Parts: sequence; C-alpha cells; structure tokens
Amino acid sequence: MSKEDVGVTVSKNEDFSEWYTQVVLKAKLADYAPVKGLIVLRPDGYSIWESLKNTLDKKFAKNGIRNGFLPILIPESLLGKEKKHFAGFNPEVFWVTHSGTNEIGDKLALRPTSETLAYTMYSKWIQSWRDLPLKINFWNTALRAEIKATKPFLRTSEFLWQEGHTVHTTQEEAEREVMKILEIYKNTVQEELAIPVTVGKKSEKEKFVGAVYTTTMESIMPDGKALQMGTSHFLGQNFSKPFEVKFADKDNVEHFTWQTSWGVSWRLIGAMIMVHGDDNGLVLPPNVAPTQVVIVPIYRNDEGKKIVLSKVEEIKTNLESEEIRVHVDDRSELSPGYKFNDWELKGVPLRIEIGPKDIEKQSMVIAKRYNREKSSLGFDEIKKISSILDEIQKNMLKNAQEKARENTIDISDYAEFKSKIEGGGFFNAPWCGKLECEEKIKEETGADIRVIPFGSENSNLKCAYCQEQSMSIPIFARGY
Repeated sequence: MSKEDVGVTVSKNEDFSEWYTQVVLKAKLADYAPVKGLIVLRPDGYSIWESLKNTLDKKFAKNGIRNGFLPILIPESLLGKEKKHFAGFNPEVFWVTHSGTNEIGDKLALRPTSETLAYTMYSKWIQSWRDLPLKINFWNTALRAEIKATKPFLRTSEFLWQEGHTVHTTQEEAEREVMKILEIYKNTVQEELAIPVTVGKKSEKEKFVGAVYTTTMESIMPDGKALQMGTSHFLGQNFSKPFEVKFADKDNVEHFTWQTSWGVSWRLIGAMIMVHGDDNGLVLPPNVAPTQVVIVPIYRNDEGKKIVLSKVEEIKTNLESEEIRVHVDDRSELSPGYKFNDWELKGVPLRIEIGPKDIEKQSMVIAKRYNREKSSLGFDEIKKISSILDEIQKNMLKNAQEKARENTIDISDYAEFKSKIEGGGFFNAPWCGKLECEEKIKEETGADIRVIPFGSENSNLKCAYCQEQSMSIPIFARGY
C-alpha cells in the first residue's frame, strides 16, 4: 500500500495546515512538481477547474466577452511603461536572460499579469468608437516568485487563472463593467462552490497596483484567516495614457479609453477544500464534483455478482440519462469498506450501495458525503437523485454561511480587537479612513483591511484605533 492510499492522519481542528496539504495530495487533486513552488494538477483537480471555467465562460459570453490568448513572455521595456504597476510586481518577476547560451538584449519577464502586453495590442486594435467596447478574457497561467511560504492552490509560483481586460468609451460604462464582473464572480463562487463571500472595495493601501480602485470578494476560512477569492479593478485611464489606447469619437475627436481588468485563480479550489473538507478528507459540492455519484456493488459470490452488477448497470444508465456524473467501483480486489473510505476521502457527494439483500427489497442505500447521513431509496425513486444532489449543494452553502457568521465579530474596542485577533475571524471594526491607522493596526495585530463592504459607510462611530470619527466599517482579518 502506497503512502497516498493512507487516509488523512491529522485532524482539521488540530493541525489545519497539515490537514489541508494531506487532503490535496491524498484526494489526488494535485502533487508537488520537481521545481520548488510549483504543483502538478491531477485529473480530478483539473476537472474542478474546467467546471469553473465552463460556468464562467457561459456567463462571460452572455456579457459580450470573448476569449483570446496571450504569450507568456513580456519585454522589460514594456512591463515598465506603467511605473507604479511595474514597481508593484517587480520583486515577484521571473526573468529570462538567455536564449541558449546567448544573452538576449531586452530581458523578458515570465508573465506576472498581462495588462502591459494586452494594452500594447489594444492600442493597435482600437482606432474609433466603432471598435468599442472591447471585451476579451484570457485563460492562462501567471508566474510570480513564491518560493518560501508555498501551499498548493493558495500560493504557488505558477498558477492557473483567467484575466479579463475590457475597454470602454466612457467612465460610467467601464465602472458598470467592474460591478457586472464582481456579481458574476460572487454568484459563481456561491452557487458552484457553495462558499459565501463578502463583496466591496479594497482600501487605497490594498488596491491593485495601477488601479483607480479595486473591488473584491473575500471569504473566511475555517482557521479564521481571510482569503481573497477574486478581484475586479477599475483602471480608469491609468493604462490607456501610457499605452496610448485611444479612440476617435463620432466627431473624429480623439480620446483616451476607460479600462477594467479582473480575475480569479485556482485558489478557489483551495478555498473549497478548506471550507468543506473534514477529518475524513475532501467534501465536494455536487455542481463541481468530477464524480457526483459513485455506486459500490456488494456481493459474495459469482451468482450475487451477476445479479448485483446487472442492477448497478441499469441504475448507472438511468443516472447518466439525467446527466449525472456517475462511476461504478467494481474493483474486485478491494473490500466494500475500503471503497467507502476511499470515496469519502475523494469527496464524492453521494454514494450508492447495492447488494443482494437490497435487490430483494427493491431499494438501495444512499450515503451523503457532506453530513455522512445514510438512508434507503427505492429503485423506483431513482429520479430523486437529481433533487438530492441539489439539496446537498444548497445545504453545503447554508452550512458554510452559518459558520462564516459564527466567525464574524462586531467590535469597536481596540484592546478587545487585539486580544481576539489571535483566534482569527472577520472583525467588523469602525475606521476613520486614514492610512496611518490602517498601517498601525497591521503592524500591531497582523490584520489588514480585507474588504470595505458596499453599504458599510458609517460616520456615527469612533475609529477603533484613534477614536476619531469613523468613515466606514471594513472587515479586518489576517489573511493568506
């Protein structure tokens, strides 16, 4: 028996970091690559990413967004065109300096993000108002030097993501696009991954380098840390001016365009693992599960095998006709108990057990992964499986929402804030809006402003740090 076949050996509550790593590896979502900071995505892990990709592509298409492709190499001279943007990414950039044994002139960056490359091309493609809006999304990888504190899906030197870049004639249209994308992200994460998110803006200190402002969605993980789930940026004309992305209006007067950029990465998979997993392994929401239903046939002899497998094949066909992703575990060398544990480790939402006695009763045993609840279901009720999967999906989101609420605290006393931050959580704390207070809180507690929720403006309270009049009630937390 190989090491990866052994179940999770630590408790989620006792050693969260080790538990997470074991689940990633033993549920066979990913493995470590030979190069430090990189991971290899295995088929189940990639299947979850493909599911998210397909969902987002459909929603993007409805919003008039099309997919394109960008190369991975960016000349240094191009990356430096927007100075603040370049300065923000420079410490993380991998550089290509040689072609074979020959030094190249203008060294090349391995794409940390694609604004500079995309907007160089956009300046060529956009001439007049007729070319706008231009909305392109790119599914690709990005590379950022994460060598020390790496963790699969959450922090790696290369990661899968999508990045969208849109161009508009007016500021109003661009800002509407920012909010449309944020709404798409929010709905996708909650509906597909069953993870609740809080949406709002980043502070000036935490916004994307080069943006006018950044909108974000944040989630709280079971260890009390925050995870940024996705961002949508209003770039204004901060990139159109240095990259000369201009258009001629209907009167042939030239203007700089207004732009947005936005993205989510495979860290969404990491969030899903952390939020839903338990001490037995992965727990997958049905909507993204590579296998939604696994059928485990149980028999003791050849005669029982023939009868059971015939019924199993019939059920499998019925489920597939309902477009349910189903797998039959007919590995004869393994016991039913081993198979049950194996599929629990892999997080399959629903397990069906069928043996000779079940066939006599004209029913089967179904086991829900998320709460480990077992019940009987008649063969003539097979069509209920779809609604059972829907119920699991909804309940997983409901459970995650309840846990998030339990870990969210309204607080205004700074001494209390400092004493409780060690335990983790989201802290709704009034803030005066000053950078000095934000930096001092970060310095003294390790917590930063994760998100300033929409509608959180408040001038009736006192800043938790300096006791001056508050401007808003952002969420403070320690984060990944």
